[in-house]
Amino acid sequence: MKTAFIVAALGLTVGALIFALQRKLIYFPDPSAPTLPDADRERGFEDVQIRTADGLPLRAWHRPPAPGHPTVLIFHGNAGHRGDRLDLIRYLADLGLGVLALDYRGYGGSEGAPSETGLYADAEAAVGWLEARGLERLVYFGESLGTGVAVELATRRAPEKLVLEAAFDSVVAVGQRAYPILPVSWMLRDRFESDRKIAAVQAPLLMLHGTEDDIIPLDHGRRLFDRAKEPKRFVVLEGAGHNDLRLTGDAYFGPLKAFLLD
Repeated sequence: MKTAFIVAALGLTVGALIFALQRKLIYFPDPSAPTLPDADRERGFEDVQIRTADGLPLRAWHRPPAPGHPTVLIFHGNAGHRGDRLDLIRYLADLGLGVLALDYRGYGGSEGAPSETGLYADAEAAVGWLEARGLERLVYFGESLGTGVAVELATRRAPEKLVLEAAFDSVVAVGQRAYPILPVSWMLRDRFESDRKIAAVQAPLLMLHGTEDDIIPLDHGRRLFDRAKEPKRFVVLEGAGHNDLRLTGDAYFGPLKAFLLD
């Protein structure tokens, strides 16, 4: 009886700590503002500031599209900042696509602290900023945590296309896998339930996922894909983990280029 009481007490203590610190377990921002390299300024990129509806200034890099091309709005993953995605940013620019690489609140020099509702507000502000400049042909590109932001935004403001890299069905499902003995479903405040929203998205969809992803396993992405409407394509990248999908080269960039330029 005493042992059972101790185990239960420990479980409650761990659960309480996770509940109190849950946002620190979801978001890993680098708050420092990355410097835009001179070579990218020569490509046409510039530092911009976007103000949210709740008054926060967000930092981003922007490059307008070549004539006849859409703009890709990038929602990055839960760690780092936009500077860690320069390879993708440059690749998209080289295709003639416009790019807006946004840092959410708390990331990359943007003020505030991240939360689910906050990230959605940041995404809305980014779209409003682009539309105010006459850039209404938009592609949403979500990476990991950013897939939840991209899916939510796509239900509010339909994009021309939607790209999801290493997507989850919901943070609840991912969290339950990580903490199987805890009642994650009722503990989480920031849930990012893309699986409940994806069917409302009307845009063509491309999803890319690695077979060796041990952070968001492949089956989470497949479950989300199964709920999405056509037209859609799921690209499985053999041997890729969570953060190295682009290292697969043509296996990644070939389908991405074809989708974006079609």
